[in-house]
Amino acid sequence: MRNGTLDEYARPPANLNVVNPGAAPEVKPITLDDAMDVALFLHTHLNERVTTAQWAKLLMPPWEDGSSPNRGFQLVDDGTTVGAYAAVYSHREIDGEDRAVCNLAAFCVLPEYRAHSVRLVRSLLGQRGYVFTDFSPSGNVVAMNERLGFQHLDTAGRLVVNLPAPNSPGVRVTDDPVALAERLGGRDADAFRDHRDAAAARHALVETDTAYAYLVYRRERRKRLPWFAVPLYVGGERDLLRTEWPRVGAHLLRRGLPFTLAERRLIGFTPSGPGRTFDHNRNKMFRAKDADVDSLDYLYSELTLVEW
Repeated sequence: MRNGTLDEYARPPANLNVVNPGAAPEVKPITLDDAMDVALFLHTHLNERVTTAQWAKLLMPPWEDGSSPNRGFQLVDDGTTVGAYAAVYSHREIDGEDRAVCNLAAFCVLPEYRAHSVRLVRSLLGQRGYVFTDFSPSGNVVAMNERLGFQHLDTAGRLVVNLPAPNSPGVRVTDDPVALAERLGGRDADAFRDHRDAAAARHALVETDTAYAYLVYRRERRKRLPWFAVPLYVGGERDLLRTEWPRVGAHLLRRGLPFTLAERRLIGFTPSGPGRTFDHNRNKMFRAKDADVDSLDYLYSELTLVEW
């Protein structure tokens, strides 16, 4: 793994028995029956900190309804997985339209088979009718994506220090799942239902008697320190989230997160408080025809499904 992201080419262990490396491996869809084998491959060769069971949850997301065409594609040589590009599918409202989305979630190919990596990419991108997203590309994958027509999302924002803050009369900040289920409506209720059991998604509700704001975020490591909250989705009243940000920051601090990496495009404002601005966060990319993705969030992706 490089730079805390989920795209990498793996080094095989010394005892790996590479089968017939001169022959072309077969490209096959990752099916539900393949999920555990591919999960073990990703655990062994991409990121050992993520268990096989956790990788399997990426391949079997909690919102899965059986309509996904596959779980990505794999390279198979004589029955052995030697490469995989895991994908996560969903339907999202983008630019006022319901669009099918294919999220490129985790990419790993053994060095002996690296020449065949592009076959996995072509298999995924050859699926018609999808908006494609890649929210954790790294290394040479970024340049490859650019050559394939991917564009960069604006990730500028502010690193904010989360500090203790006094309570605000009539305002509550909570992560109680019962309160969230009772208060959220519409798209926010759908997002909570679909991500309630997603391993990396954390939820916060800011509410008054008349309004609410909803924040989905993840914990991330920077320089090996797991101290950073990264917003993935904002629902409800953004103005309420903005005005009550000191209370939100205090809530995150109590959860062991002294910093927030808040992208301005995603949350819709620049949080107040001590910190510093940044022009570029980790790369997040998309490829879409005739779609305005300025409002694209990071739900239904590896960012909600895998902690690393």
